[in-house]
Amino acid sequence: MSSSYLEIVELEDGTYALQRIDGNDEPLVVISFSDEVHSLLQGNQAAVAKAMMGAGVKAAGTVSRAELEREEREYAERTLH
Repeated sequence: MSSSYLEIVELEDGTYALQRIDGNDEPLVVISFSDEVHSLLQGNQAAVAKAMMGAGVKAAGTVSRAELEREEREYAERTLH
């Protein structure tokens, strides 16, 4: 994923999207709550969407870091001294 800044926005249809600030690209993630969940959240959908997307971005960073570390270990094992 690009290192551009991200924002969370509420779309016209009531869904929440994670998108790049500097582009008009398609949203990276969209969260849609059912009518049942809307009533359970009592107007707190934005806070829940923000927490969900924040957790997703953090998890993606962890996975990316782990992959990079694995690749570095593999490279180091192939290096001849």
